[in-house]
Amino acid sequence: MYTGLVHLHNVLRWVILILLVIALFQAFTKKGGLQKTSLFLLISAHITLLLGLFQYFNNEAVGFHMIERLGGFGNVMKDSFARFWVVEHISAMILAIVLITMARGRAKKQNYSAASWMYVVALILILSAVPWPFREAIARPWFPGM
Repeated sequence: MYTGLVHLHNVLRWVILILLVIALFQAFTKKGGLQKTSLFLLISAHITLLLGLFQYFNNEAVGFHMIERLGGFGNVMKDSFARFWVVEHISAMILAIVLITMARGRAKKQNYSAASWMYVVALILILSAVPWPFREAIARPWFPGM
């Protein structure tokens, strides 16, 4: 079951990235459809957050348990792998989801300018905090099962 949740979390990253790019295009060009796109983006992001929090608190290899296993938060900060999973990934993703949520509110009020810039920052945060396959020590495959 746990492996399936990791795969779902991994697949949803692509859904979020695609919807985020579409929402950005719609917000910058003021094209129709932003209401639906922003709603699907919001739902996908929050489901992914819940899956990620489950993994963070229930995985012995990465996440919350690393603090105890490595002997404290100071040791986590010295280890780039542990720091990424315990601090950087979760912090950036939560902040990005907060921005996506706020942008959804702006989109509902048709404040496309504010929504678009929140989406830009959210996209930058997500791209910087995803464990891409080319990142040493923290890499995850492009698609689940690869």
